[in-house]
Amino acid sequence: MNIHKIAELAGVSASTVSRVFSHHPGIKEDIRAKVLSIARENGYHPRFSERQKNVVIITPYNGDFPVQSCVEMILNSLVRVLPERGFRIEILPFNNLERLDQIQFCGAVAIGGELASFPGWAEKFTSPLIIMDRKKPSGKTEEVCFVRSDESQGMESAVRCLSEHGHRKIGCIIHGTPERGNALIRNKYIEKALKKYGCDTDPLLIRYSGDGSEKYVELIGKMLRKGITALFCPGGNAGIVSLYAMALYNKSIPDDISLISSEQTAFSQFTVPSQTTITPDYTALAESTAGVLEKWMNGEQLPEEVTLPYKLILRESVGPAN
Repeated sequence: MNIHKIAELAGVSASTVSRVFSHHPGIKEDIRAKVLSIARENGYHPRFSERQKNVVIITPYNGDFPVQSCVEMILNSLVRVLPERGFRIEILPFNNLERLDQIQFCGAVAIGGELASFPGWAEKFTSPLIIMDRKKPSGKTEEVCFVRSDESQGMESAVRCLSEHGHRKIGCIIHGTPERGNALIRNKYIEKALKKYGCDTDPLLIRYSGDGSEKYVELIGKMLRKGITALFCPGGNAGIVSLYAMALYNKSIPDDISLISSEQTAFSQFTVPSQTTITPDYTALAESTAGVLEKWMNGEQLPEEVTLPYKLILRESVGPAN
């Protein structure tokens, strides 16, 4: 099967088929749908040339994504790595997705997107969609790949670190709400890790922050009254807010309370004391995303999911339990 055979079956010219595969905006929708349907039926995937290496990065900058700092760190790595691998990029806010029909691209990368937000991707586009920072749902995902960090390994690494320092009563505040993002799955793996290392599994010691940082001070106060000796806060800007809360409650880190948060390059290593953190390997995530795009362009099978380990950065905010 080649582009000329598809053109013959569709009753159009080869140049029209080429424009369909390159997402040219001047193609009628019925012709686009017919060409893509014939290509799918015959298992044909277009090969993109070097001059067609355009990638759309879809960002959730419409105010609905709860952890903008994570988005920014992923985006910074993509903007650095993809051009190094020969790709050109266009950044598209999620609330402007209709522009996809007017853009020529060899792949799209959605940061923190949900599969439900891209219904029928394979029926609309011949290029792959890569969803970053989300776990693959069950079932087949046509022409969609998930690139993410291993939440199970990441949550366990933090709990293990605290338990190795003798902490058994660990408070955990998960950024966000269980209905969105990775918050619910983090809760699951934190509970599992606490049980594994013999820590207190009181459900009142695992809480959600909701959006923003307003609830942290109140939640930390409640956990201090429960007698915690350590605090683990994955996601958001919880590290700096937790330092503020401890100052309000006259608690010293790590003498009174040990702290592990999520890495924020702007301040985690510069606080006093410097913060022990967990962090996705943003460069590795971007490199893996580029690798998936290159596989597709070379006509190779698209992986359904790529999972990479978190890194634990040991600094000064973790000490022995009192």
